[in-house]
Amino acid sequence: MTIPRRSWRGAGALVAAAVAGLTGGAVLAGPAVAHTPTWAVTCSEVTVDLTDYTGDVPNTVTVSVDGKDLLPTETFGREFHKKLALLDHDEPVTVRLVVKDADGEGKHSIDRTKTAEVCEEEPSQTASEPAPSRTPPSGTPEPSATPGDEPSESASAVPASSPSAPDLAETGSSPSTPVLVAAAVAVLLAGGGILWAVRKRRTVQD
Repeated sequence: MTIPRRSWRGAGALVAAAVAGLTGGAVLAGPAVAHTPTWAVTCSEVTVDLTDYTGDVPNTVTVSVDGKDLLPTETFGREFHKKLALLDHDEPVTVRLVVKDADGEGKHSIDRTKTAEVCEEEPSQTASEPAPSRTPPSGTPEPSATPGDEPSESASAVPASSPSAPDLAETGSSPSTPVLVAAAVAVLLAGGGILWAVRKRRTVQD
């Protein structure tokens, strides 16, 4: 069976139309995956990553926190990557990202907001610190337990009183005192006897 030449031409036109449709669809699908804005907000920083933008036009990006500029308007080309530190805050704050696409009608421009929560306080260091050691410092020697440091029994012993010695109060006299007293009495008696003899002799003579 022979197919007419016109039929071949019609089939070729259909194939060309199908290829053109697929190609056009691919071309139209290209911009849909471009212009990729990615950003993240934590309690302490903001991360901005912008990729696949048109490189030969002045795209701009701005980041603000509660209406105050964190990143003043900055121009970029195909890509933009930056991390921005947030100031300390004791209540949640609103972070706003504004990206203006300078290509065409700017249909890939964005204006989005996220909330930065308050950072949790770090645990106190005093709670995690180990308890102080009870051992004395290395520079202070511990008291020795050797027998040499114990008090000597001979030094601490109280001398016992002799059982033979009478418990008499000390008067300052010595054992020779009675002898001296007796000698003094004898001298006095002798002197008295001599004096009496002399007086008697004088009486006889008179």
